[in-house]
Amino acid sequence: MSETTFRKILVTSALPYANGEIHLGHLLEYIQTDIWVRFQKMMGHECHYVCADDAHGTAIMLKADELGISPEELIKGVSENHQADFRDFSIGFSQYHSTHSSENQVISADIYNKLNKAGYIKTRTISQAFDPEKQMFLPDRFITGVCPKCDAREQYGDNCEVCGATYAPTELKNAKSAISGATPINKDSKHYFFDLPQFEAQLKEWTNAGHLQDEISNKLSEWFEQGLQQWDISRDAPYFGFQIPGIKDKYFYVWLDAPIGYMASFKKLCDEQDIDFDEYFNKDSKTELYHFIGKDIVYFHALFWPAMLMGADYRTPNAIFAHGFLTVNGEKMSKSRGTFIQARTYLKTLNPECLRYYYACKLSAKIDDIDLNLEDFKQRVNSDLVGKVVNIASRSAGFIVKKFDKTLSARVIEQDLYDEFVTCGERIAKYYETCNYNQAMREIMKLADKANRYIDTHKPWQMIKVQNQTVQVHEVTSLAINLFRVLMTYLNPVLPVMAQQVAKFLNLEVLDWHNLKHPLTKHKINKFKPLMSRIEKDQINQLIEKSKHSTQTNSKATQEDNTIQINDFAKIDLRVAKIVKAQNVKGADKLVQLTLDVGEQETKNVFAGIKAHYNPQDLEGRLTVMVANLAPRKMKFGLSEGMVLAASDGKSLHILSPDSGASPGMKIS
Repeated sequence: MSETTFRKILVTSALPYANGEIHLGHLLEYIQTDIWVRFQKMMGHECHYVCADDAHGTAIMLKADELGISPEELIKGVSENHQADFRDFSIGFSQYHSTHSSENQVISADIYNKLNKAGYIKTRTISQAFDPEKQMFLPDRFITGVCPKCDAREQYGDNCEVCGATYAPTELKNAKSAISGATPINKDSKHYFFDLPQFEAQLKEWTNAGHLQDEISNKLSEWFEQGLQQWDISRDAPYFGFQIPGIKDKYFYVWLDAPIGYMASFKKLCDEQDIDFDEYFNKDSKTELYHFIGKDIVYFHALFWPAMLMGADYRTPNAIFAHGFLTVNGEKMSKSRGTFIQARTYLKTLNPECLRYYYACKLSAKIDDIDLNLEDFKQRVNSDLVGKVVNIASRSAGFIVKKFDKTLSARVIEQDLYDEFVTCGERIAKYYETCNYNQAMREIMKLADKANRYIDTHKPWQMIKVQNQTVQVHEVTSLAINLFRVLMTYLNPVLPVMAQQVAKFLNLEVLDWHNLKHPLTKHKINKFKPLMSRIEKDQINQLIEKSKHSTQTNSKATQEDNTIQINDFAKIDLRVAKIVKAQNVKGADKLVQLTLDVGEQETKNVFAGIKAHYNPQDLEGRLTVMVANLAPRKMKFGLSEGMVLAASDGKSLHILSPDSGASPGMKIS
């Protein structure tokens, strides 16, 4: 490869929401980004890859409330699961953070204050959707209905996933609350807006300056024709997020601080590794910034985000790479068909590098949807990786190890063939750089075919039987190993784990792209070990069945049939308990801390979400019913050792009490 100018690069992927598991649709983007980052590092550039959990919003708040834990506990557990999945798919983040961080709060407030001071923040009273049953304003994503632009059904209240239009939730037709199912009513509230129209001229210039794919630029042109609208960046309490500086009961909309989360995650990395944050984000920065996203969030990243950066006097991205959606077997992922596959389910069945390779075979610089055809997936992995690439080494290594003391020959028998493989690296590198991985994989497999034809032509397994052809066998198989090294170096960004195994087999520290012009001669290798197994049909069937089971298990609680067996009920230890002490919990809006006498001089500590319905002092001395054998749960405020039973109609709540005469510790049966 020719020498290239040293570059400093910051790369991000869209932030996964902290309210669910990572699935194969998510992984398309992270694998795409990771391949690009690994390639840049192989080229010798300084490349940082940051991401974070998108941890704010009403959905997080409601889910935590449903589980009886704090939002902080919820997002911490989800983050741990996300990071485990990413790690096992070899997604090599430089820093993985959370939008619920001190860094993000500081930078978000700073950007807001700069925008406000410059006159880009406006206020006005709006009529907002309000759930009359839940007595709360409804966020956009908790209103569903018919798109006002294209009449697509079951769309969210902020943007349409079919036509890509954005709109106010009040514009949605046949709207319903996704929380209670009630028809929302309109209620006035003062809101804060980012005045996007002030940036129209700058955005038109930026979006047509090569920062976006042509398809995206064309789509944005349509939105410019419709006219840019002010962007509502505030949400009313209750809300899990950052409070707008100096404004009571108003919080930043999750989409305001989510992209700032890129900066915050990088800031944490800078603080830990002594990197100059300003060098990457000042207005005149010579560094490079790239975002990889799905096509469904282009509006936020290609209009709102650069406008916010412009208004706050920061640099804008060099480019935004958008990709299409993932389908499985030609259709939208389906839980009932077992094609809604979670990352962890896949990992229990198949090699993650197989998926990395298949995605690489499909991904290009375009935003077309990608189909994971499971039969094609099996055949392509078996044919390309096992039957072509690994086959080169497995057919040749035995001769080197057994007949030639693990040492490659002193010369390259066909230098022209080796040079051809190395020269192809220029073209393959350009394909990686431009995100045309599919073309890179085609080039690599053409070379793999050529290497296998070379082995087939010379037939070392026959030559070894001829006494005077031992030298030729040594040279032919040594060249095959060298060609294998070249191919695996080109595949390193896609198959990092296998590349490490190959480096160990070749007795090298790493597979270095820039050293390929020097073939390995008189070089000692190690014994060859199997690198990848064929995918069997049974494994695909198991994956589908496991996916059906996992989604069925996850959705059981929401199904109409929630019957349990007598054995299930028998596991529950219900006891009479006396409330000997009740007190408010500092920093908790809903919790009351109860000290319960459960008999035999034993007390238990329980946090109950009943503050809105009871004065703690009125509870002391009362008898109630508790689940005594519930596993203790560590909460932000302490350890909760059980659960008090209560009845509720959604508006009022009443803790259960036994008849008079009952005493603490009595078992309920």
